[in-house]
Amino acid sequence: MTPTWYDLLGVEPDASADEIRAAWRSAIADLDPGDRRFRALNEAAEVLLDADRRAAYDASLEPEVVDPDPAPAPPEPTPAAPAAARAEKDAPTTERRPVPAWLLAALAAVVAVLVAFAGYLVTQPSDDAIATATSDAQGAAERAATTILAYDYRHLDEDQQAANALMTSSYRKKYDDLFTQIAANAPDLKVVVTADVVASGIVRSGEDRVQVLVFVNRPTLRADKTDPTIFRDQVVMTMVKSDGDWLVDDMDTNNLAG
Repeated sequence: MTPTWYDLLGVEPDASADEIRAAWRSAIADLDPGDRRFRALNEAAEVLLDADRRAAYDASLEPEVVDPDPAPAPPEPTPAAPAAARAEKDAPTTERRPVPAWLLAALAAVVAVLVAFAGYLVTQPSDDAIATATSDAQGAAERAATTILAYDYRHLDEDQQAANALMTSSYRKKYDDLFTQIAANAPDLKVVVTADVVASGIVRSGEDRVQVLVFVNRPTLRADKTDPTIFRDQVVMTMVKSDGDWLVDDMDTNNLAG
């Protein structure tokens, strides 16, 4: 039987959105963004976290056929104790020999290395500190995505200033170049873009630098269209800690559908 998106994420077909989101975050935590499995997991989450697309997908699945009376598995034979083990059990106890001096010296050297390594570990950030930093960066990335990816032709200057406040100076230069093009076209077409975060997960974690993958829906209104076009983006956001705040240092957007 072909694995379903539920099988890929390791959840039941009746799993809640929170359960699916948690399973997806856990599954991609140690994967590289270029990994084929990483892309498949993202596609599974994208479908199952959208109510309409999930309903259509569920309708396309074939019902699972269950054997009403499966044959019981035969009992496994109890292995006999190996002859070597029996011989060892019956062997007489031998007299203990004194530990050689060279072996004691070697053990002492090993202990010294372990003590030095333990001292090094004390100076490294704790798992709790990294976990806290990662969680803070993830929340900051979600908030930044809704501001940076949205704009309204009626107040472009204010939108640009709000986005700039959430970026490092190096990324601000790249963003301002892009926004110059937006500002040149948005007023004529009366473009209004909003951004809604669907889900997010951690790509790389650390105490001062974290990469966050954010799923964003961007409804876009234009004067030449009667209905909004909804763009679905995967955005890898690189967050860095600066003066106690998590700022966007880079954004890599991959549009999934329009």
